Amino acid sequence: MKKNQVALITVFMALFVFTGCNAQKNVPVYSSVVYQGNDKVYNENPLKADEFYNPILQGTYPDPAITRKGDDYYLVASSFAMFPGVPIFHSKDLVNWTQIGHVLDRKTQLKVHDTGISAGIYAPDIRYNPHNETFYMITTQFAGGIGNMVVKTKDPMKGWSDPIKLDFQGIDPAIFFDDDGKAYVVHNDAPNEGEELYQGHRVIKIWEYDVEKDQVVPGTDKIIVNGGVDLSEKPIWIEAPHIYKKDGLYYLMCAEGGTGGWHSEVIFVSENPMGPYQPAPSNPILSQRYLFKDRENKVDWAGHADLVVGPDDKYYGVFLGVRPNEEGRVNTGRETFILPVDWSGKFPVFENGLIPMEPKLKMPEGVENRTGEGGYFPNGNFTYTEDFSSEKLDYRWIGLRGPREDFMEFTKNGLKITPFEVNIKEVKPTSTLFHRQQHKDFSFTTTIDYQPGSEEDLAGITALQNERFNYVFGITKKDEKYYLVLERTEEGDSKILASKEIELKDDLQLRVTAEGDDYKFSYALNEGDFQNLGGTVSGDILSTNVAGGFTGNMIGLYATSANDAVPGK
Repeated sequence: MKKNQVALITVFMALFVFTGCNAQKNVPVYSSVVYQGNDKVYNENPLKADEFYNPILQGTYPDPAITRKGDDYYLVASSFAMFPGVPIFHSKDLVNWTQIGHVLDRKTQLKVHDTGISAGIYAPDIRYNPHNETFYMITTQFAGGIGNMVVKTKDPMKGWSDPIKLDFQGIDPAIFFDDDGKAYVVHNDAPNEGEELYQGHRVIKIWEYDVEKDQVVPGTDKIIVNGGVDLSEKPIWIEAPHIYKKDGLYYLMCAEGGTGGWHSEVIFVSENPMGPYQPAPSNPILSQRYLFKDRENKVDWAGHADLVVGPDDKYYGVFLGVRPNEEGRVNTGRETFILPVDWSGKFPVFENGLIPMEPKLKMPEGVENRTGEGGYFPNGNFTYTEDFSSEKLDYRWIGLRGPREDFMEFTKNGLKITPFEVNIKEVKPTSTLFHRQQHKDFSFTTTIDYQPGSEEDLAGITALQNERFNYVFGITKKDEKYYLVLERTEEGDSKILASKEIELKDDLQLRVTAEGDDYKFSYALNEGDFQNLGGTVSGDILSTNVAGGFTGNMIGLYATSANDAVPGK
């Protein structure tokens, strides 16, 4: 080979190595995350040996449903456009919970790629049918043209079937298996056409369900509740129905009043699963709506409940509630709570469910509190540290509208996120790995190795309530210089709050902290001290009160090659 050919090959190899290294630097690697919660309520209410904290699932785990097979309990919650969808938890005692995965974990089951974060999966119900030894998860998917659907499995630990589309309208379907093997589906629906009486007027319908065909039986639909407990009072949003059988009677339990401040749980009874159903004389059986506004350790919006027999043969109810911050704003989302239920009389009543809720509960007899240990989900104040050294990502990490595996890769240096050409404000799958905000007072710190190639490149963190309300805090490039930028987006309108030129010589640490409604974004270079950028900013846009929708604040490891958070804009 001639000398000039060797020289040419050497130049090409050098260029390849140089551009390859640059390309890799343009892909962020996150080597650690530390989430730390420090809420006052837990510091002031330490647990005794026979106690556990309520809520049992902190952060946006709303609309819980629960079932039991033998000594095993399985609980699911709404997930909207989060991917994978429908987190599923397992317990032996209703106190210690392990997340075993997600019910909807692949694209054939979950088609939320082009929908807003508060669309997608609503109000899943989970039931075990002893007649065919099969678990059912039935829900509404507001995406992909699916609507109401059901998936099945013999073992929740081993995955679920593809969806079976169900032939009825409405939302919040639940399935009931009677002692004789017959099955029924109940759900929320609109009144018959022309019979709408007021805004928020809804009905509960029931259908017979063909277990062999996995479909409602045509022509069997019947309205069993019109409006709610008392139609003359114009009740709104009767929804989330569940049927239970006890002592030969059928009980229909529903949420009423909408999922906000007037939320409640009500109960009806019938001698036949198809009705007619009569309301209990003392509804609601669960609500916080009548209580004084400024109560200590406030829990609000309680409702959307489900019942199960506990390990002590007593009834318990899981339900959603919120813990507003000092401004009354809901940033942690609707969380999963539990209360014992007194069903010694004809109708069930949530124990202490109509008075201000306490942050602690007595455990069922014989149970040991092991939350946060050995794979059990943490509870109260805790620190969660992730170094991405495992080849299996913890289930608490989720994507938005698409699989995490489409953009993430484990490396020896940490988790690499390959940026999509998608901005966090677009209604598309994003290259973002999310962790729920689980405390009013928290810190979230990550270490990142990254060098953006242009102003279209950005990587860092985001605090996101939805695509129109969020903060972005990350590194980008402008005029061959590196900048940290903090951007606030409210109602889709973005504004750069602060930016600063930095020298990238080593890993960079990024941090978001909150004390109630006050949020701060900070950074540290070369393992130095943290410096604030942008001062104290309001968490208002991260609250359900301001942003609307059904989710809580999500903190994400975010990378994009379609950045519009440019210094000086």
